[in-house]
Amino acid sequence: MIVVTGATGNVGRPLTRALAEAGRQVTAVSRHPAAVPDGVRHLAADLAEPAGLEPALAGATALFLLLSGDLHAAGASPADIIGQAAARGVRRVVLLSTQGVATRPFGATRIAMRALEDVLRESGLEWAILRPGGFASNALWWAQSVRARRVVAAPFGDVGVPIIDPADIAEVAAACLLDDRHTGGVYELTGPEVITPRQQAEAIAAALGAPVRFHDLTRDEAKAAMTQSMPAELADDTLDILGSPSPAELRVSPDVQRVLGRAPRPFADWAVRNAAAFR
Repeated sequence: MIVVTGATGNVGRPLTRALAEAGRQVTAVSRHPAAVPDGVRHLAADLAEPAGLEPALAGATALFLLLSGDLHAAGASPADIIGQAAARGVRRVVLLSTQGVATRPFGATRIAMRALEDVLRESGLEWAILRPGGFASNALWWAQSVRARRVVAAPFGDVGVPIIDPADIAEVAAACLLDDRHTGGVYELTGPEVITPRQQAEAIAAALGAPVRFHDLTRDEAKAAMTQSMPAELADDTLDILGSPSPAELRVSPDVQRVLGRAPRPFADWAVRNAAAFR
């Protein structure tokens, strides 16, 4: 049985579906009750309180660990989850980390994530680590403004990075959970090309078959909007990457191709599949 945390999110949802379709028993874990595919067991648990995972880990052989904000919650100890998994007989853990662990290693959130990676490496478990860059699904931040005014408002309109489709992250995660060949792998996950916010707006317009205007925000305007849903430190970190990506953050990684035997999906594919969110 495979446990998927963050099971209702942009990565966890397609991963849960892929594992179920592969005929595996799956327990989907999310903070709140949610619909899951037929045959999948659901457990509501808050990963900031690792004891809540105990019922899910009973009988599990593998764990996909996606922490999101739980890593940074007051009093959270995500390393305890790895210890619990080992104690319960879980053999393999696939951790969703972040590209920034390697490209910007000195921020507080990346230091914490790197420490968690090290705990996993030293746990005695089989493991794989996924380090994605920016997510294509971050474009959903623009959904309301596109629906209401046909406008995408973002900073650094002509600065791009190779953002990754969450569905590709999910497929790589499934491969790492199911295939022994990926044990001990650290995979940097990017899309197939550098794409700017302005080009993303054009792809959304093409998916809708309707014009979408691009409005360039200042950094201060963007930070004010972002801090409504994330800590100011994380907003600044994100804006640093978006405004001045390093050569490592501009690199198109071959790792999706290496694992899946195909190129990663372009943003335009994601826009077509998610066009309903912008209508």
